Amino acid sequence: MELQSISQVSRQLGISTRTLRYYEQIGLIGSSRKEDFAYRVYDEDTVLRLQQVIVLRRLRIPLGQIAQILRSGEAAVAIATFQRNLNEIDDEIAALSTIRSILQAFIRRLDLPDAELQLLDDESLLEIVDSLTVTKNNFREEKTMDDLNRANETLSKYAEVRIVRVPPMTVACAHFVGPDAEGGADKMVFKFAKDVDLLSKKSDVRIFGFNHDENGTHGYEFWVSIPDGMEVPAPVEKRHFAGGLYGVHTSYPVHFEEWRVVYNWVGNNEAFDYDRREPLGMDGCLEEHFNYFNEFGLQNPTRNKLLYIDFMIPVKEKG
Repeated sequence: MELQSISQVSRQLGISTRTLRYYEQIGLIGSSRKEDFAYRVYDEDTVLRLQQVIVLRRLRIPLGQIAQILRSGEAAVAIATFQRNLNEIDDEIAALSTIRSILQAFIRRLDLPDAELQLLDDESLLEIVDSLTVTKNNFREEKTMDDLNRANETLSKYAEVRIVRVPPMTVACAHFVGPDAEGGADKMVFKFAKDVDLLSKKSDVRIFGFNHDENGTHGYEFWVSIPDGMEVPAPVEKRHFAGGLYGVHTSYPVHFEEWRVVYNWVGNNEAFDYDRREPLGMDGCLEEHFNYFNEFGLQNPTRNKLLYIDFMIPVKEKG
């Protein structure tokens, strides 16, 4: 098998280049670079490893546990991990079954002649809950990959997404295009923050990132909030961020494939529509990074180990 570029692997496996770069950053996979070729390439073993990662993620196995399985190469480690996740799924099924039974009981009670809406009456609630018996669902033992993907997509529709209004703010923009665009933009914004001693001048600093490709080449931008009157030296640029209304989903540890969770949420939402807007790049979608400057000033910063990200999709109220 010939070496494949990052874009080829992305298309073949149906996974974003952003996710591929993140998997490499956290050590799940490795890559190499061909001579006189600037972009990442992947060999056959790496592609096979990626396929294993993708299947395990579809099974909702956390990335940290996937790393342990692949690192050990022992069946016992995989079995223990799968059993732990199976127990959690059983608990989730039991909880959902209980909720389902309560809702069915409410419907039956309210559907009676002359029924009154008194669901919050403590005695009525206790009677319904006490009458429940939780039964386990029966599932076919054999599942196809299509079944698995559909189940995963179904679960993704019910993500925890909150509505947040982000205020307008002045930002310093670090834009980088080329191989390892995130790393290049990271160095720019980190150097800027250090040079201007940003944290001493603005204690409530916020930092947002987003893909911003140019002419088919991968690019990334970081926007970091600054005091309105601050001077911004090149190559970083001073901009105005209009803010606005966003649907927000928190990811920790960071799983970039959870972006589809946010898109699924807005696609199925009865109250909000997607509101495509500035900044350019991801049509207004943003990644807000927390704890980004947590280890600011250290020679070997470890901030990525503590990183939470909010996936933010711009929305507007329907009607």
